[in-house]
Amino acid sequence: MNIAEIKIFAGSSGKAFAEKMCRYMGVEVGRSETLSFSEGNTFVRVGETVRGKDVYLVQTMGLKPNDEFVEILFWIDAFKRASANSVTVIMPYFSYAKGDKKDEPRVSIRARVCAEAIEMAGADRVVAMDLHSDQIQGFFKKPVDHLYALPVLCETIARMQLSDLVVVSPDAGFAKQARKYADYLGTAIAIGDKTRKDHSERAEVLELIGDVNGKTALIFDDFSISGGTLVDLSNMLVRRGAKRILACLSHLVMNEAGIKKLEDSPIELIIGTDSVDNPHLAHSSKIKVVSVAPLFGEAVSRIHKRESVTPLFEKVPDEVILGSME
Repeated sequence: MNIAEIKIFAGSSGKAFAEKMCRYMGVEVGRSETLSFSEGNTFVRVGETVRGKDVYLVQTMGLKPNDEFVEILFWIDAFKRASANSVTVIMPYFSYAKGDKKDEPRVSIRARVCAEAIEMAGADRVVAMDLHSDQIQGFFKKPVDHLYALPVLCETIARMQLSDLVVVSPDAGFAKQARKYADYLGTAIAIGDKTRKDHSERAEVLELIGDVNGKTALIFDDFSISGGTLVDLSNMLVRRGAKRILACLSHLVMNEAGIKKLEDSPIELIIGTDSVDNPHLAHSSKIKVVSVAPLFGEAVSRIHKRESVTPLFEKVPDEVILGSME
């Protein structure tokens, strides 16, 4: 299929990301409009014909997840009512993926509710990155392409030529994914023992399993909001003798208070992706953002041409890595 015929549109939170995707792919972003009325209503309009076309909507659920989620539903409905052949939702960050289980009485499995709503609105496919847990793919009946920031983040680290590296997982739940980072970089791994007593976004690191003495500790996690876990873990790493501390996050969703904590912490650099358009990052001297838009652009190109996306899960083309660092 001809890549020139591809139709990529951006929601209000996906404009910058979509532009970078399209620049990588050599296509134009489709014309569209999002309006927010004074009482809070959202209005969307497709600015060109999509009849019979395969449409790709770029919209992340980041700093305003409720508004951004509802907007996704409206966009899907608009495309379907305009007779699009198919609608693929490109969702670099799925905020409600954190609500992936019923681990206490009388609570909602929020990720499942969102998945069902997206499908009921008419989505035919979803592309996301580093969901909070792999099981979330099972909440969808439609195909889900689950991309990973791992190769982009690890290649960024590899180009820094750091010595005596050890990968650190903030908790046991992320240990399996941290092992993949450690295998990619050829390093040992250490694991934090973290407990969370409530929903206050405050977790406590109790213990550290593994040797970090005299090493460059590289903390990997999927996201951080308050920065509390990263700060607690970095302080423990200092006490255990780590000589340098860096962190890598798939999604940079920290608020201003969280960024201030990280600025005052022993962490010397936080590397993350542009999956969330976060204006709070602009004034931080410790945060380095690499783009995964080329990764998503490559995935969309393969999906559109009916090619396998599997190669992107571990090893991505050199042009994707180079594009991420521009």
